[in-house]
Formats: sequence, structure tokens, C-alpha cells
Amino acid sequence: MAFGKVFIATSVDGFIARNDGAIDWLPSGESGEDYGYAAFMATVDGIVMGRGTYESVLGFEPWPFHKPVVVMSRSLAAEDVPQHLRNKLRISAAQPAELVAQLRGEGWKRAYIDGGAVIRAFLQAGLIQELTLTRVPVLLGSGRPLFGGLEGDLRLHCIASRQYPDGLVSTCYRVEGSCPDE
Repeated sequence: MAFGKVFIATSVDGFIARNDGAIDWLPSGESGEDYGYAAFMATVDGIVMGRGTYESVLGFEPWPFHKPVVVMSRSLAAEDVPQHLRNKLRISAAQPAELVAQLRGEGWKRAYIDGGAVIRAFLQAGLIQELTLTRVPVLLGSGRPLFGGLEGDLRLHCIASRQYPDGLVSTCYRVEGSCPDE
């Protein structure tokens, strides 16, 4: 039933943001390198993200996504979505398995799962097929971790790894037990 694919950057010490949510330590994008993002996006039907991630990208101009977005939140409602984004995203309070069933019913085969808590919830539910983790050569010392406690070991199989000229290292893992062609 694996459905999700993760594409996320972490500091070498495993943080996805500073304690205050800032991501100013990520590469500026001036190099023009997309670190495999465009190729990754071509493999998914849409994006599922958490409220924190949504609030981080909400101010981006232009809106950075060309595929449908679902924001998982129990506190946001449809009327909280800015008018200019109403045809581009929706809010869902569904649990991961329920949301996956809804999206599959709409024809989605794969989704980009983004945001620490959402990624952890989808991993816990066995709904992640693949993780692409790009390590940025910086130690933050503290911040928002990508991973937390698990009920048991989650084994990964390395599919590919690539080092970029600016020192970032991207590694793609298949979650063992997930079916790559589901």
C-alpha cells in the first residue's frame, strides 16, 4: 500500500529546520542546481504537506507548486486558504490511510510527502515507498528533527547516491517491505 515519496533536505545532524522553523541554512539556489527536484516531481501526482511546511511556503512568490497540494491540518479550514490558492490546494483533517484512500480514488498513484510530522505519520502507517534525503554540509546543533521515535526498526535499501559540487549529498532509499511498482 506504499504511496508516498519523500524528497527533503536535512543538516548533517538530521534537522530540517531551526527551532523557530527557519530554513536559512539551505542553499540559496543561485547555483541553478535543482538537486534532482524536477525529476522527482515528474514521478508524483501531487503533494501532501503539513501545516508547518505550508506556512513556510505560503509566502513564496510565485507559488512553487504546479501540482495539486493537500495540507494536512486539524486546525485549518478551507476558508483559511488565501483566495489566490483555492484552486491549487485544499485542507484535509484525514488520517494518512484515509487520505491515501481518498487520493487513490481521485486517480493519484504517488504523492510527494513533505513536512517532518507528516513524513513521520506516513512512515508509521507504512505508506512511504521511497525517501530521498539530501544532506546539506552544515551542523545546526539543534532544530526540528526529521525523524523521531519509531515502534521498531525501519530498514532502508539504498537505491542511489549522488554528491553535488557544492558538497550536498543526496541519497535515495527504498523502504524495505514496500513494493516499488504498487
